[in-house]
Amino acid sequence: MEEEIHFPKDIKKTKQRVDIFRVLSAASRPMSAAEIYQCLIKKTDGTNFAISTVYRGLAAFEEKGYVTKSTLMGAETCCYEWNQGRHRHYAVCLKCHKLVPLEICPFEHEKIHGLGKDFTVTGHKLELYGFCRECDGEISDEK
Repeated sequence: MEEEIHFPKDIKKTKQRVDIFRVLSAASRPMSAAEIYQCLIKKTDGTNFAISTVYRGLAAFEEKGYVTKSTLMGAETCCYEWNQGRHRHYAVCLKCHKLVPLEICPFEHEKIHGLGKDFTVTGHKLELYGFCRECDGEISDEK
């Protein structure tokens, strides 16, 4: 018996999109299309998937707002994260590109919506850049 999934009703349901949905919605961190593709290859022995299929599936989810796409400074690829009713912010290591989730959102809802009648806030995105503990230690050792 196959486990029940809560696939979005307004997205055309294909086997490939269901598999992409399962991988990304279960992920504990944002993933690149290549990482998603590698997970799918392991799961399906490489059948029914091309990297272009992954990109098209991600584009369909992103268009409807189910996926957030981020292009990180210093990285050559984009990361995708399933929107699970909350948004997250990350600190991004400039050396290894590790994503460290921030525990809180530094913007209080009321404060950013208090901009007045000249601007309506519909969302926000914040990424902090620096070096993770491991890379910062390597940089200190090099000095």
